[in-house]
Amino acid sequence: MLANREGQKVPSITFRTRKDSDWVDMTTDQLFAGKTVAVFSLPGAFTPTCSSTHVPGYNQMAKVFKENGVDDIVCVSVNDAFVMNEWAKDQQAENITFIPDGNGEFTEGMGMLVDKSDLGFGKRSWRYSMLVKDGVVEKMFIEPEEPGDPFKVSDAATMLQYINPKAAKPQLVSLFTRVGCPYCARAKSMLTDRGIDYEEIVLGKDVTPRTLQAVTGASTVPQVFVDGKLIGGSEALEAYLSAK
Repeated sequence: MLANREGQKVPSITFRTRKDSDWVDMTTDQLFAGKTVAVFSLPGAFTPTCSSTHVPGYNQMAKVFKENGVDDIVCVSVNDAFVMNEWAKDQQAENITFIPDGNGEFTEGMGMLVDKSDLGFGKRSWRYSMLVKDGVVEKMFIEPEEPGDPFKVSDAATMLQYINPKAAKPQLVSLFTRVGCPYCARAKSMLTDRGIDYEEIVLGKDVTPRTLQAVTGASTVPQVFVDGKLIGGSEALEAYLSAK
């Protein structure tokens, strides 16, 4: 039975992290003292669910978490500092602090260290999340103890629901652009002025014009999507934002 440590202090651990080319010690006091921190822990860097859903979910909702009193978002995994740094770059998750628990000391202290030798992983973390206030665990969401790698309760949406059930989730905005396009620059400026985060997909770099036509039915840029719905070009975006 995995331990629920609600109401208890997090283990006192010093993590060995890397910044540039130097080793930097990071203590749990530095991470948690005087702060409200959302933590999520997972089996391993670069693994499927962790990379496709768990990390992106918290990264995309970071602004909403901060608006609701969370100072930092921390991802912990039983991986070394080099792997965690490369994974952070790959994920482009600039809103998350990636912490390498290379020896599994923090994870073991949380009662979440499990044996995944059947996968060739050795000792790793069970998937869970928690809200930590000034070093004390206020709430834990521990994935059910069932075969495989369950991902049902440690996601960002569940954590946000606990923190503030009425919090509005951020819109997912993506736009196709082309380098040097003035209409694209206008669309991006409108989004930035409204404080709306967006993903930019650049023709010739990320996708081809054929992909643009296949996805949007249009050959011109920008083409803006909000929560999976095609809004259109810069004028359509202006009308959409004005109507909100």
